[in-house]
Amino acid sequence: MTEPDDLLPEGLEDRLPDEARRITHAMRAALGVLDAHGYDRVLPPLIEFEKSLAGRMAKGPDEAQPRRMFRFVDPASLRTLALRSDITPQIGRIAATGMANAPRPLRLAYSGDTAVIRADQLDPARGRVQLGAELIGADTVEAAAEVVTLAIEAVAAAGVTGISVDFTLPDLVDTLADNAMPLPEEARKAVRRELDTKDAGGLKDAGGEAYLPLLFATGPFADAVEKLRAIDAGGALATRIAGLEQVAARIGDAARITLDPTERHGFEYQSWFGFTLYAENVRGAAGRGGTYCIAGSEEPATGFSLFLDTIASAVPDPERADTLYLPTGHDREAARRLRAIGWRTVAQIGEGEDPQALGCTHRLDGKDTVAL
Repeated sequence: MTEPDDLLPEGLEDRLPDEARRITHAMRAALGVLDAHGYDRVLPPLIEFEKSLAGRMAKGPDEAQPRRMFRFVDPASLRTLALRSDITPQIGRIAATGMANAPRPLRLAYSGDTAVIRADQLDPARGRVQLGAELIGADTVEAAAEVVTLAIEAVAAAGVTGISVDFTLPDLVDTLADNAMPLPEEARKAVRRELDTKDAGGLKDAGGEAYLPLLFATGPFADAVEKLRAIDAGGALATRIAGLEQVAARIGDAARITLDPTERHGFEYQSWFGFTLYAENVRGAAGRGGTYCIAGSEEPATGFSLFLDTIASAVPDPERADTLYLPTGHDREAARRLRAIGWRTVAQIGEGEDPQALGCTHRLDGKDTVAL
């Protein structure tokens, strides 16, 4: 049995006009926020050398990252190319090469398509529209606070409401395991895994019984941070707790804040701070970000990525401009003037057209607009 030629691969889909309009509206609104805060947009290519895409995050990278990318051989260089699954590594490359001499901190924004070979079990999509910002050259609480508040403002501008942000401490196990709660190197990966899955029994079996209280230091920020403070043996987490409190103070009432200090999913290369954004009616995460280090240059950075497809599915259709039908022989100068002040026009092509069926709300009559 042959497959129809017009079917798309599993996990990929066309964005038809209504959905495309919502995504475009969300993209413009979010990019407008980033631009207003001094973030300059860059446009990296869709395809790069695999080695560059897979190795720009110094905390890992995620071992699964190369296996998530579509790869093929470049006939020009005979090197392996890859289709990007994440734009963040490309921003790291740009900062370390073409903009290595630009003044720091460097503020960059981006938006574009990404694709993965295999989708997450909870999300079947293999194609995403990703938008984000990176603050490069600073690893401070102030930088983290700027990025989190900027992410919240961008999500709100995209049109969603009921925003919440969940804080995490990606390097928590390593921080405690070095001194306060000693763990041999070979046990740390298992302890991280059991903490992430919230498995108390598995945590004990992995030799991480001392880490059990961390499973309960979760929930609304004010309560969870006090539980975390009580665990802080010997002051090992004092600076991180203080940093979280400063970031939370900057957010204020712009979003509901929660804390899950052991959350690791999606934070494979982040360092001391990470966050996930959620919003009302948005299925799954609306975005994710945190602090990290760019491989090669070893430069610190803080950034976030928003998942525009996910966000756009929860926002109402943007208000459309009135659409003006232009009959054959219409006054072209009048039509040009009306477009300049915000009208959308549809010109007649043939006989028998139905302006209303074509989505028009008005008709041009001479120099005047007439409601249909």
